[in-house]
Amino acid sequence: MAARRLNVLVYTGTGTTVESVRHCLFSLRQVLSPNYAVIPITESVLLKEPWPATCALLVIPGGGDLGYCRVLNGEGNRKIADFVRRGGAYLGLCAGGYYGSKKCEFEVGHSPLEVIGSRELALFPGTCRGAAYQGFEYHGEGGARAVRLKVAKDAFQEQITDEIFSYFNGGGVFVDAQSFKEKKVQVLASYADEIDVDGGDGKAAVVYTTFGEGRVILTGPHPEFAAVNLHPQPAVPGYADLITKLTAGDEGRVRFLKACLIKLGLEACAEESHTPPLSSLHLSSLKSSDVTELLCSWDGIIEKENGEEYIRGETDCFHIQNADTRWDVDELKESLPLSGTDQSREHTGITDYETVVKKIIPHEESYPHPKSTPHFNHEIYYAGLKRYRQLESSAENWGDYLLYGEVMTSTNTLIEKNPKLVSALPTGFTISATTQIAGRGRGSNVWLAPPGSLLFSTIINHPAHLAASRPVVFIQYLAAVAIVEAIQSYDTGYEGLPVKLKWPNDIYALDPSKPRDSASYVKIGGILSQCVYANGNYQIILGIGINTINPRPTTSIEALISKFNTASPPRIETLLARILTRLESVYAQFIREGFSRDLEGRYYRHWLHTGQLVTLEAEGGVKARVIGITHDWGLLKVEETDREGRAIGKMWALQSDENSFDYWKGLIRRRI
Repeated sequence: MAARRLNVLVYTGTGTTVESVRHCLFSLRQVLSPNYAVIPITESVLLKEPWPATCALLVIPGGGDLGYCRVLNGEGNRKIADFVRRGGAYLGLCAGGYYGSKKCEFEVGHSPLEVIGSRELALFPGTCRGAAYQGFEYHGEGGARAVRLKVAKDAFQEQITDEIFSYFNGGGVFVDAQSFKEKKVQVLASYADEIDVDGGDGKAAVVYTTFGEGRVILTGPHPEFAAVNLHPQPAVPGYADLITKLTAGDEGRVRFLKACLIKLGLEACAEESHTPPLSSLHLSSLKSSDVTELLCSWDGIIEKENGEEYIRGETDCFHIQNADTRWDVDELKESLPLSGTDQSREHTGITDYETVVKKIIPHEESYPHPKSTPHFNHEIYYAGLKRYRQLESSAENWGDYLLYGEVMTSTNTLIEKNPKLVSALPTGFTISATTQIAGRGRGSNVWLAPPGSLLFSTIINHPAHLAASRPVVFIQYLAAVAIVEAIQSYDTGYEGLPVKLKWPNDIYALDPSKPRDSASYVKIGGILSQCVYANGNYQIILGIGINTINPRPTTSIEALISKFNTASPPRIETLLARILTRLESVYAQFIREGFSRDLEGRYYRHWLHTGQLVTLEAEGGVKARVIGITHDWGLLKVEETDREGRAIGKMWALQSDENSFDYWKGLIRRRI
């Protein structure tokens, strides 16, 4: 069975422009979140990583397609074409439309802008000719305009308007598109006004076609450009009118964009999603007075300025708010509506979050009030810690300190990019969020986490002198064991819940929407382990995300409980407490025993791979059977087999950071 593809990859490498990428990411996230993760990638990812298995849509945005040719001709285009041919989807916007056509003709006779040549992808079997309207200039808005598009309503099942306005700057017309009907080409929209080049049979501005089993949409204009993200251009005649037209027609543009994405096989959201602003970070502890003690331990990294305290990390700046300024600022903001400027800044989706000062509110006398953290009840969390510690003799203090924020960029990134702060954090210090706007996964992946997910990172200061006998690499395996065991011991009725591990560190569950005997598993969680060395310790930032009560994008623990048991649904606060206590207990056992027979057996008891037959792509398609993981460095151990599946005695050891295990196809792919 193939796993549901959840990644929408937006090319941001050689040839693209910053503005085209920004608009593309903004609009796609607006209409696809939380069903998909919209991820920026470079040519390195397209060329070297096994992206097709998880990619629902590849997007090539605006820019200059000669740059795309320079880095992707050959192997890159072969991978893209194979991805589409096997059922993938491709969206080419403006330059991406030229690039996806069989031939590109741009500004013919107008040197030095002229570009003429065939294109390898040839997803559209004809020529893309432009610019459809005169006046284009590189790195400028001189040729920009709001163009009227006549929409072919009968090509869509969704209700959309007959005409829309779209931003345009240098795009082309798909020549004779209507004559390619036998090749399954459909014209989705045409330029409503006369154009400045010969479009042949028609004035096709947006076309749809199939390529093998895949789907393709190419555009000349930019339906992804939102007026709210355009900057005024006083020096460009008519630019204010352009913004006015696009603003007035934005609803129609969004509907058209959604309809195009649905036609490509994606599931667009009924309501638009906006990127929320970052929230304050609430620092608390099981014993509230310990917050004061922790702040005192930070004295060496705190800077004082005009009576205020700051931690200026390598990437982020943290403002530790005192009681006086805290309530003055917060109450003022809550009492006033957002100004037009603030609303624009909140919703444009192009904020540089590293420049935003992060506010830390210490709670030195009591837990945060539920009104200040409506999506996370600290009383319930700390009560859970106390209760579960009675079940875990080795669980004593992990999770005592919690830094919680309703909206963060990424719990891992906020710590990992600020070593000055990490160096002052004790083992078990945990940072958690309700919503991440830039969650991270392994490699180029993004952890897709809508509200309802448990999102947290925990610090582990692993003594360097233990590294040889207690290798750091095993900690991701310990975390995986702890998560599964924590879920299955969360409460009465959770025992035997069908939750498993995928090597090296993903959490899967039996799909509750399928019959139980179908053995159809979907991903519900992941682990990201990052490590730095400081002060005699390997400081491990262990990031964990678990779909807890959110049904999208795959399934959740709540869905499992409602399907397979009659127990009460989980609470995010209590599940966090359960995982932390179990993780502390498992780590303590690891320190005592190493990766012992008991820990190894528990890992295998929960994983999906015992005896699984795989193909080693990097070794010429050699067949092998999964045996386990090695005792020294935690490598995946497989034994080569003959055509009949009999072992021939040759063993292979594969590293988790160099290989990608596609459980669904049984392939071990080498990461380059």
